[in-house]
Parts: sequence; C-alpha cells; structure tokens
Amino acid sequence: MNIVSSAVSVTVDDPAASSRFFTGHLGFRETLTGDGFIALGRDDAAVDLILTERDAERWRPGRGPADATVVFAVTGLAAEYRRLRREGAAITVPLRREPWGELTMRLSDPNGVTIQLTEWIPPTTS
Repeated sequence: MNIVSSAVSVTVDDPAASSRFFTGHLGFRETLTGDGFIALGRDDAAVDLILTERDAERWRPGRGPADATVVFAVTGLAAEYRRLRREGAAITVPLRREPWGELTMRLSDPNGVTIQLTEWIPPTTS
C-alpha cells in the first residue's frame, strides 16, 4: 500500500463557521465544497480537513460523533500564539512548555472542534 494523501473528516453543526476559523486563523483554503461539506487544504504537509455537516439521518445505531482533537506539529509556535490571541481565537489551553520537549497550546473553533498546536523543542534539563 502507498498512501498518497490523508484527510480528517470532522462532523460539525456549521461547516461554514469551522471553515472561516481554519481559513482565517490557520492558513487553510477551501479546496472543494458540496452539499453538506467543505474540504480544506494547505500547500504544506498539513493533513486535509473535511468539514461535514451533522445529519441525524446519517447516524446509524452504535455510530455517533466522537470526541477528537486535530493536532498540527508546527514551527514558530510562540509567535503564532501571540497572533492567535490578537485575532481573538478561542484559546482553551494557553501556551505552555512541557518537560518532555513540547511547546503546546489548544484552541477551539466555533463548533467546538479542539485544535492542538505543538512545536517539538529540546526537553528542559535539571
């Protein structure tokens, strides 16, 4: 098997609101729109996102929405954190440095999708 691309599909109540968040704050662009969905992409190595409108008729018993976090490994996270704060993005976990070598933060889009931005840095030494 040779995987040539990847995407994450996120089911939300308002795909347009999520699209505005990802395009306005995180540099995605709409690549395809259709009835009940919007596909987003970037020119770098980020995974493509598919924002699918929640539709009760499509959910089968035993299949419901899952709690998921979209994680992006990035560079220059401290500057991005300052920019996102200036833009008024909903930051749910402020920028912090973890002892195992990670600078991280979390934010939420208008539909409650959790996005974690992480920059790998050398761990702190004691």
